[in-house]
Amino acid sequence: MGTAEEEPDWSRWQRPGPTARQRRQDVLLALLVLLTSAGMLVLINSMGAYAFGSAPSLTEQLVWTAALTLPLALRRRFPLVVLAVVGVVFIAAQVRRIGDGFMPSVALFLAIYSAGAWARDRRWARWTRIAVIVAMFTWLAVGLVWFLVEPSPFPGARGPLDPVLATVLYQVVFNLMFFLAAYFFGDLAWRSARGRAELTRRAEQLRASQEENARGAIVAERIRIARDLHDVVAHHVSVMGIQASAARRVLGTDRDLAASALHTVEETARTAISELRGLLGVLRADPRGEPDPAAGHEASPGLAELPRLAAATRAAGVEVRYGEYGQPRPVPDSVALTAYRVAQEALTNVVKHAGARTAEVRVRFLDTSLEVEVTDDGRGRAAMTAGGGFGLRGMRERVAVHGGEFEAGPRRDGGFLVRASLPTRAADREELTRP
Repeated sequence: MGTAEEEPDWSRWQRPGPTARQRRQDVLLALLVLLTSAGMLVLINSMGAYAFGSAPSLTEQLVWTAALTLPLALRRRFPLVVLAVVGVVFIAAQVRRIGDGFMPSVALFLAIYSAGAWARDRRWARWTRIAVIVAMFTWLAVGLVWFLVEPSPFPGARGPLDPVLATVLYQVVFNLMFFLAAYFFGDLAWRSARGRAELTRRAEQLRASQEENARGAIVAERIRIARDLHDVVAHHVSVMGIQASAARRVLGTDRDLAASALHTVEETARTAISELRGLLGVLRADPRGEPDPAAGHEASPGLAELPRLAAATRAAGVEVRYGEYGQPRPVPDSVALTAYRVAQEALTNVVKHAGARTAEVRVRFLDTSLEVEVTDDGRGRAAMTAGGGFGLRGMRERVAVHGGEFEAGPRRDGGFLVRASLPTRAADREELTRP
């Protein structure tokens, strides 16, 4: 027996690396940010509205922009390296006073976010981001000191606060919100990915459990089939023994009676061989165990018990109509047993799951087959889902033993249909004449 798979330690979970599609998306994102940044630089230089009052040549600014944005193409493959590179280049570009300050901030935001969302080592992810944020605030403090040493005029200032104080507060609050947002959303993306991984694992475990339950139900039903067929075959063998003994005793005195007894042995043997073939097919399809040979179960029911089955279901609160069609005739015991079990399981589903008010059981004696059909006016497909499907699988297994056909599903006008067609031809004569 296999052991249950050990539950992983989700606190040490590592996010899988990006897929090929995600890597292509990163390249496209880096190119998009680069082109947008270049366009912004062209506009800013054309207007002369430099972020720091002055700027180097446009060519140098474009080089700085490329150095800031192109590393984003690897943001999910090497998130911590990309964050370190973008952080260093960001400060260096501001030291050179490039014309634009907005798009570099976008690139830095993406780098911080990606480190939080994709870094596999969470300790390094946390401390690397903290180090970059501390460095950025240190650089901000340096800038504010320069601003306080050489304050700029504020000709349009009309608020209640001092312009210098307002500028300092604005820079601190804006940058604090900026960096905290990048940090928070990065962690949120990583936790979301871990949650999806947990849900996927739970779904796989549930699917495996359902498949194991289904296999267990099928095995149990096959064992039940084998036990029922064991009764039928044992009955045939007993009949053959009695008839053979009678033929032996009257062989010298009553040849006609002996011939009749031997004919009965012949027909019974053919039937037994056919049923043994079905029994061996069931056992051969189930290599994980053998049928339970426990005795003491009730004698196998047949077609004669179907009216009582309908009456018992009627007593459970469902109005059941029973009908036979065609010319009734004897059928092999195993076929009668299977017809009874199919009707029994179908009516059980009607009572438990269908929510039906009426049901109908029809038995049809056709030329070469016996057909049993159970219909109801219940919930149809919803009842099949509620029932789990194990009973239907068991019925299908039973019918397959005899080489019959099985149909089950919702009806167009509402309710549910179960139909089994069981061949009743005599066993192949070659089984007894084959050398």
